[in-house]
Amino acid sequence: MKGFIALVFLCLSVNTYAAEQAEQIFKKLAPSLFQIRLIDNASGEKSSIGSGFQINGQGLIATNYHVISGFARHPNKYRIEYLDNLGNKGALTLKRVDVVNDLALVKREVGTDMPYFRLANKVPDKGEELFSLGNPHDLGMIVVPGTYNGLKKESFNDKIHFTGSVNSGMSGGPVVNKNAEVVGINVATSGNQIGFLVPHDKLVALYQAYQTTDDISIDQQISKQLSKNQQKLIDTMLSSEWQSKQLGQGLIPTVDVPFIRCWGDSNADKPDALILTAVAHCALDENTYISSKFFTGNLEMEFRYMQAKDLNASKFYHLYEQQIRRAGPGNKATKEDVSEYQCHHDIVSPSNRDINSKTVFCTRAYKQFPQLFDVLYLSASIDKNQQALISHFTIAGVEQTSALAFTRKFMESVSWK
Repeated sequence: MKGFIALVFLCLSVNTYAAEQAEQIFKKLAPSLFQIRLIDNASGEKSSIGSGFQINGQGLIATNYHVISGFARHPNKYRIEYLDNLGNKGALTLKRVDVVNDLALVKREVGTDMPYFRLANKVPDKGEELFSLGNPHDLGMIVVPGTYNGLKKESFNDKIHFTGSVNSGMSGGPVVNKNAEVVGINVATSGNQIGFLVPHDKLVALYQAYQTTDDISIDQQISKQLSKNQQKLIDTMLSSEWQSKQLGQGLIPTVDVPFIRCWGDSNADKPDALILTAVAHCALDENTYISSKFFTGNLEMEFRYMQAKDLNASKFYHLYEQQIRRAGPGNKATKEDVSEYQCHHDIVSPSNRDINSKTVFCTRAYKQFPQLFDVLYLSASIDKNQQALISHFTIAGVEQTSALAFTRKFMESVSWK
């Protein structure tokens, strides 16, 4: 019993110390914390809110790109404002964005140097206690203690796994160590005390670009960032090991990279099914947010093996065609964002493969980001009467050269066993 009482006392002491430390950090940093508001000009009301924090004495504030994305896409419809800890409001101008890492820099006018957050010069240690600051659910600025758990292993672009509550409205808020130095930026949550942060080195890079690079338009910044990121993704995919895996009587590729995750399904448990179907689906477990109706940056591959059970060729082909027509783009976009798909159909019988296929290669252009396309490729085998192998991929926001290189590799990796 004495040991139990001592343990309870120790836990209370630790919790009390953490609460006191959090309170001290909050008091120290509160003048440099802001609510970031996107205001609809027509109604004059808030359209969205997030958090932000000052990173230099001249009024430069960091936040998430998605907090101010409405203004970035429609600057005539919205304006950006801040609300400080004393209830003062003011206008903000958008200076720089990093859509891949979901960061933005906005600026307020200041008469004299103001207090600001210092950026850490090293990453935290595993298990180190951190403090997340922000404005959850428009309830006012708070500080939430949590723990650093390293980088998310499945991410193509780095994200910190943070054990702590990152709630709606805290997006763009800073996460600091015990020395009140920024080590990350709130960006997303999976609930159940699982949060994700943008590592502070991404903010350092964006700040350096702001200081050293001539002003370019927001659209130009986004276009360059999307192109560079997708080039990196495709180059990484093509330089990684592609292994063959059996799917029914077909052979399909698997790529040895941690950020592509695969799932499988079949109807093998349904003996009355007219066609035995086995599906493998692999995809990048993230995308790039441009607006609430426009996502890009992803890649997915799907393979479907079909084997008929006592069906004539015409009936099998009819059901087979239905599966082909289900293929669609892997990302969300509107007519404002992209053109209509333009498709090229062909019959492919290359000498280095043992599968003859009907192929469809489709592209749609990004209207505001020249040289970027969404690509959809579909291949359906035509040389078996009672078997079929359908393979397809989609890539969002890619340049032509990268798309063609990936298509070539993909086509060469599918065959019959």
